[in-house]
Amino acid sequence: MKPLINSVALVTGASRGIGKGIALSLGEAGAKVYITGRTVNEGESASKLPGTIYQTAKEITEVGGECIPIQCDHRDDVQVESVFDTITQNDNRLNILVNNVWGGYEHFTDGTEFWNEGEFWTQPSARWDAMFQSGIRAHFIASRLAAPLLVKNQGLIITPSFFAAQRNDKGVAYGTAKAATDHMIACMAEELRKYNVAAISLYPGIVRTEAVMKAAEHIDLSNSESPQFIGRAVVALACDKSIMKKSGKKLVVADLGEYYGFRDIDGKQPRPISADDI
Repeated sequence: MKPLINSVALVTGASRGIGKGIALSLGEAGAKVYITGRTVNEGESASKLPGTIYQTAKEITEVGGECIPIQCDHRDDVQVESVFDTITQNDNRLNILVNNVWGGYEHFTDGTEFWNEGEFWTQPSARWDAMFQSGIRAHFIASRLAAPLLVKNQGLIITPSFFAAQRNDKGVAYGTAKAATDHMIACMAEELRKYNVAAISLYPGIVRTEAVMKAAEHIDLSNSESPQFIGRAVVALACDKSIMKKSGKKLVVADLGEYYGFRDIDGKQPRPISADDI
């Protein structure tokens, strides 16, 4: 029997990348998966990368899952509220929220490191705004709207983050956004604890997303992870009966692979990394 057969999940920002990987893993595990994203037609992505919410939904269906794609720009609160209205009307419950939508700038393909295009005073303020409006603010709004549904089911909030939160040399905007994300999740975990709702920051390693593969010649992929690897971590956490012991923590996907005993889709066990490795 699929472990999440009676669960309802929402993955924001699932047209491609780790959002798509997480949605695929949840669907494969039996969850009914709602996904959001802006891209509905190929070629319309702001990042010029492949992938749409409908393609993700199709792939989930192909692995035996159920998926409801909803076009949503998470900068628009009315659109986000409509997503939760749909979930409430259809299911009146939510077990898992994955805050994946991200308005950052991880799409350089010229060899420039994602977090290192020059000093902060040389960068447009729009770069900061994107990471906070389409990143941490979007996570807050989705979590706020999800909470009333999650508390009914002792649910789970997962928010992908990254080791840049623990360093001071990975870009002012990027590092600050990731650190703020981690602290927000820790604060949410504290307030949700009495309702047995867990909130966790989840750190992947180097993930073979569409953006990363487009710049593959500039990146060491020897210890990389597929987008589904973090998805398998989300599934494992959702199945953990002692999940509240992990609430409020920053967890590393590869560490969880060793702890829970799951591997990547190619059968490999990626090596856990730390902030010192990036």
